[in-house]
Amino acid sequence: MTDRSSLPRRASLELLRAEASDELSVLVEERLRDGEDPWDFMEDLPTVDELVVLTLRAENIAADGGAQPSVSRNYRVLRQISLDHPELTRAVWRLLGNEPHRRWSTAADASARAEAS
Repeated sequence: MTDRSSLPRRASLELLRAEASDELSVLVEERLRDGEDPWDFMEDLPTVDELVVLTLRAENIAADGGAQPSVSRNYRVLRQISLDHPELTRAVWRLLGNEPHRRWSTAADASARAEAS
C-alpha cells in the first residue's frame, strides 16, 4: 500500500462531501434531462459518503501509479479510509458488501470480503 505521507494533503471531509453532493446533483440532473424516472435510478446512485470514499480510493490508486489494485489491496485501502475518516466507516462497509449493497456495487466487493476473512 502507498505510504500515506506521499499522498497530497486532502481537503476537509466537509469540503469533500460538498463536492460529492454537487457531483451527484449534476448526475441526477443529467438523468432527469434524459427523461429517466427518478424512481428508477435514485437507488442506483451512490450516497454522498460513498462517493467521497470512491474519490479517496481513486486518489490512492492514482498515487500508486494508477494500477488497478488487487482485491486484498483494495480492502486495505478502503479499511485505511475508514480508519482515517471514522465518519465514512459505514459507507466503506457498504462498499465492501458488509451491509446491504446497492445495485452498482461490484462483484469484487464480495471477493474482497471473502479474501479478508
